Amino acid sequence: MQVKVERDRCCSSGQCVMTAPGVFEQDERDGLVTVRRPAVPAALSEDVRLAADLCPGGAIAVTEDDAPGTTV
Repeated sequence: MQVKVERDRCCSSGQCVMTAPGVFEQDERDGLVTVRRPAVPAALSEDVRLAADLCPGGAIAVTEDDAPGTTV
């Protein structure tokens, strides 16, 4: 799983940081989200999906990795 954020859509609610602090943090200067780990470990994938669902600005984009042997 990969995660990206659109900082211009971030409204600094902090839901992502509270939900997945190992992946997201808020910039101390402007309070906007930053990604600490763009390649999400499997153990944090559910938290990252929840953070994306909870984001009021829709600033979080999650891309699932392809399953082994799958052709795109």
